[in-house]
Amino acid sequence: MNVFLKAIKPEKAPKALGPYSPAVKLGDFVYLSGQIPLNPETGEIEGTTIEEQTHQVMKNIKVVLEEMGLDYRHIVKTTIFMSDLSEFDRLNEVYGSYLEEPYPARSCVQIARLPKDVKVEIECIVIDTLVYEQQMAAQQGGCSSCGGGCDGGCC
Repeated sequence: MNVFLKAIKPEKAPKALGPYSPAVKLGDFVYLSGQIPLNPETGEIEGTTIEEQTHQVMKNIKVVLEEMGLDYRHIVKTTIFMSDLSEFDRLNEVYGSYLEEPYPARSCVQIARLPKDVKVEIECIVIDTLVYEQQMAAQQGGCSSCGGGCDGGCC
């Protein structure tokens, strides 16, 4: 048993298809397992086109991130597995609509087959920066000893 590794199993995310966690957290690092276009309510594949399936995958990623209070902006690296790279531009259009600059680093590969014969699977590496964001916000508001009136720094 690894006492430092925490399994993340959101209630609203699709259930794992095997012996794995939807995500695991180790310190500030979060590793999301590959998400496929499973509808979490029905357990069925959502959509038949690359666009429909990519939308569902991105929604599934969002649910896992939200379980930890995180968002797409916390993703630092994705790996995209596609069954047909000729659909690359169509996938990019949908994938890019969920993200903002600076975009995560990314790899994208075509493979012979994906679970349940879906068109796309996306896994992510995420950094939980929430504690650091809170510290920065507190520093920008000033310090408690001067009531924040020191031009953003402590007196």
